[in-house]
Amino acid sequence: MKYLLRRLLLAIPVILLVTIMVFSLMHLIPGDPATVILGQEATPEAVVAMRAQLGLDKPIIIQYLTWLGGVLHGDLGRSLVDHTPVSKLILQRLPATLELTLGTFLIALLIAIPAGILSAARRGTWIDYLSSGFALGGMSVPHFWLGMMFIVLFAVKLGWLPASGYVPFTQNPAENMAAMIMPMVATGLREAAVLMRMVRSSLLEVLDADYVRTAYSKGLKEKTVILDHALKNALVPVLTSSGLMIAGLLGGLVITESIFSIPGYGKLIVDSIFTRDFVTVQGAILVSALMVVLINLIVDLLYTVIDPRIKIGKGAGA
Repeated sequence: MKYLLRRLLLAIPVILLVTIMVFSLMHLIPGDPATVILGQEATPEAVVAMRAQLGLDKPIIIQYLTWLGGVLHGDLGRSLVDHTPVSKLILQRLPATLELTLGTFLIALLIAIPAGILSAARRGTWIDYLSSGFALGGMSVPHFWLGMMFIVLFAVKLGWLPASGYVPFTQNPAENMAAMIMPMVATGLREAAVLMRMVRSSLLEVLDADYVRTAYSKGLKEKTVILDHALKNALVPVLTSSGLMIAGLLGGLVITESIFSIPGYGKLIVDSIFTRDFVTVQGAILVSALMVVLINLIVDLLYTVIDPRIKIGKGAGA
């Protein structure tokens, strides 16, 4: 409990620094939100009045403190475009991105873990070369190009899957999975390639350890040595990479969301930047920072599950 409290307290200055950076950078972007809202033909008087209404006529430090005060009370502000509460916009867009992120990561795991284990266990064989070739190809082929090829093949040519669109899982699970399977696989193959290389290199390092050779000398089967002894230790750096991967996916799926017309979280941020809706951008990035902090905390706790020798507060990144 003390460890959790300490990590949460350490996260406060990080999140505060993120809010300052985002708020400052958004105000440095050329363009005036009042002009964006009213249009280029608006009179100077109307623009001045709109800036006063938005609070943009006040010093930037006052604007920041006002926004931060609202955040501390659970108010992320309202969109400058349609005056919808930012929290509502986030709740509308976040489920699609969370589903895409978790689906992508699950596909990556299902491919990377077995492939990485086989590649390490059969080092120097055709299995190792095939797995390494897959990893190299997966990292070389852009996922957006792969996504477009999937659309051409499975949607246009074969007609098996919808080319784009999104249906919430709670509304229609079958249509949801039909719409999400292509973007999940297109992105998941690349992440699987990255993760597979990590699993292979980490497991190879562990397999050269003395205790593994001792296990073999005792007559234990290869499957038992790898799965029961070596794999747990090899998964510690893989877990770190997995946490970073999930955090990156949460904010980095905007290209996939654009190709497949998925109304996701990343697309919300990009669209808000183009419309100079800095209130929405600030709220969305703040939520992203909170999610990254949460993911890092979960990863630290999982270290102790994978390897009991790691003590909370000492080996878990404290």
